Amino acid sequence: PLPRLQPDQDGGMTQCGENFVDNMECFMILTPSQQLAVAVLALTLGTFTVLENLMVLYVILQSQTLRSRPSYHFIGSLAVADLIGSIIFVYSFLDFHVLHRKDSPDIFLFKLAGVIASFTASVGSLFLTAIDRYISIHRPMAYKRIVTKTKAIIAFSMMWSISIIISFLPLLGWNCKRLNSVCSDIFPLIDQKYLMFWIGITSILVLFIIYAYMFILWKAHHHRSVTQARMDLRLAKTLVLILVALIICWGPVLAIMVYDLFWKVNDFIKTVFAFCSMLCLLNSTVNPVIYAMRSKDLRRAFLNICQVCRGTTQPLDNSGESDWNSRSVRVTAGAAAKDGDGAGSVRTDRVKVAQVTLSGVTETSTAEPV
Repeated sequence: PLPRLQPDQDGGMTQCGENFVDNMECFMILTPSQQLAVAVLALTLGTFTVLENLMVLYVILQSQTLRSRPSYHFIGSLAVADLIGSIIFVYSFLDFHVLHRKDSPDIFLFKLAGVIASFTASVGSLFLTAIDRYISIHRPMAYKRIVTKTKAIIAFSMMWSISIIISFLPLLGWNCKRLNSVCSDIFPLIDQKYLMFWIGITSILVLFIIYAYMFILWKAHHHRSVTQARMDLRLAKTLVLILVALIICWGPVLAIMVYDLFWKVNDFIKTVFAFCSMLCLLNSTVNPVIYAMRSKDLRRAFLNICQVCRGTTQPLDNSGESDWNSRSVRVTAGAAAKDGDGAGSVRTDRVKVAQVTLSGVTETSTAEPV
């Protein structure tokens, strides 16, 4: 096919064909009305994302109780990733698609590395949160031994290190200009093999997150009782929100990336991809609502901060568990009690002790034999 002509910054025309590596104008395909639309979307979602995640981080940092819980380390990591990602993404996206700034390859790849690192860390934090909740359901009695504050810090530190290393690989040489290889049609300078590598990692993380929450939902409903009905309903609502947000926000973007690996991408698909990229920003906007603001203890800590001047604070549960883990342990303990009715009073006593201990009433409570 003949090369396509694209207007450049100086009013001339630039040829856009296959592997025109240095022609950034070939990726600046949005019309003025589309530029206005994405600018409004990016600035609106970006503003909400920054404010929400700043609030979440402030509440966690101000609450000694929340800081002591491993699960809130993962939520804090998610808030940091979404905060940084929203700022870098909005700036880089508008700078490229609206202001049409043409940076040198190294500067462009450096900006892109910031976006990749933050979004990869965001998915990685969702992955760690899913593991945390999976363990709280699958191994409730051993949760406090398996998931400790030290292990949580090591886990999210390793996750951030891996995310940063992966994001800087194109800048360090894994790009189609340096390798003279096949370039992506939706990301300037990005080698298609690198894009395949990143899609593979992200897809594995997303699939495990979906599996973990599907397992939690199945476990919660596997042993139902009347007392668990309300708890199951709340749990189901949270899990449905998590799964819907993941599928809606990451599904279209990953689908277009996969399409780019096997077929030629035209300007229409590039335009669709530009708008679908807003869904990744939307995911960073809804994450605080789903993972943080639905937490009873975090909401209570926020109210404590608001009411501190009035001197009317509400005490937080001082156990080492989050309210999610407390509920999940009670569900599992209840199921264990139901399955173990014929196993004798000793097993029943242990379940009751576990219910008292892990539900946050006390760390040292004991139960008298029935």
